[in-house]
Amino acid sequence: MLDERKRRILRAIIDDYIDTAEPIGSRTIARKHELGLSSATIRNEMADLEEMGYLAQPHTSAGRVPSDKGYRLYVDHLMKVNELSLEDIEGIKRAMEVKINELSQLIRQASVIMSRITKYTSMATTPQLKKSTFKAVQVVPIETGKALVIVVTNAGLVRNTLVKVPERITPDFLIQISNVLNDKLKGLTLNQVNSTIIGEIELEISVSTEVLIPILHGIAECISQVDSVDVFLDGTTNILNYPEFRDVVKAREFLSFLDERELISKLLQSEEHKQDEIEIKIGSENHLEGIKDCSLVTATYSVGDVIIGSIGVIGPTRMEYPRVISSMNHIRKIINQELKKILGDNTE
Repeated sequence: MLDERKRRILRAIIDDYIDTAEPIGSRTIARKHELGLSSATIRNEMADLEEMGYLAQPHTSAGRVPSDKGYRLYVDHLMKVNELSLEDIEGIKRAMEVKINELSQLIRQASVIMSRITKYTSMATTPQLKKSTFKAVQVVPIETGKALVIVVTNAGLVRNTLVKVPERITPDFLIQISNVLNDKLKGLTLNQVNSTIIGEIELEISVSTEVLIPILHGIAECISQVDSVDVFLDGTTNILNYPEFRDVVKAREFLSFLDERELISKLLQSEEHKQDEIEIKIGSENHLEGIKDCSLVTATYSVGDVIIGSIGVIGPTRMEYPRVISSMNHIRKIINQELKKILGDNTE
């Protein structure tokens, strides 16, 4: 473990490098930071830190830059995470005050704000809502032989799908089917709809399977739409504002990674994620191509004790970690509060 003097010097170097993107020399540290040390002493300590793997020296410069190992120590033990400024808090509050009555709207807005406030690329997954309950089911006639199945959940999510029905089915009979479906399904969670429930629906409607099966398939399709995970990305080109990504190859690799929505979804839904913890992967700790020169900061949002989705920020390893973490903590707190409002008593 590093002694206190080395820790103070390393923290000063990383703080300055995050601000300037320029290799940091011993004179800069001696001049800017009141460490009570001479430039020569700082230079010797920097050489030790380099030998220990916490700093690197670009061949074009006499100054040093942090290594992934240096950033890891900084994130785990050295940095100071301050509360957001009142201006930032008010800005987030105003941005989140738009009328939101659906969870996907909430998460989308949170992703937009996260990108805006950090100046990096934000990412978020829509909630996995197997615990969401049916609020209403409607089967609406569209034209002869076709009907629209509409499912509304307690989370305010509305999903629909077009189904074929026998041409002899009248609009009045579809209303009757809708009434029975509402009676049997309302208040159930999506994963409580089983063969027993379907059997009860068939008995009550007293209709042939050729009529009911397409409608039930339509409901199942709506359920699968609710339970599928979408990925929101905002500020996708923000990375190009940082000098580390002026290299065309690096920039192209990063933007190609952002095209892999399924990969990002799996990354954000990693089983390593724990409730109420922010996870930070730095540089080479990210094993996916395209982001090995990046840092990925992720957090989960939840209903009660159940994690239902994730938010994240990706940027250069020279990331302003304290600001990202304080912003993410604040936004996640708002998401959790709004989730309770939208889902109401069904979150218990």
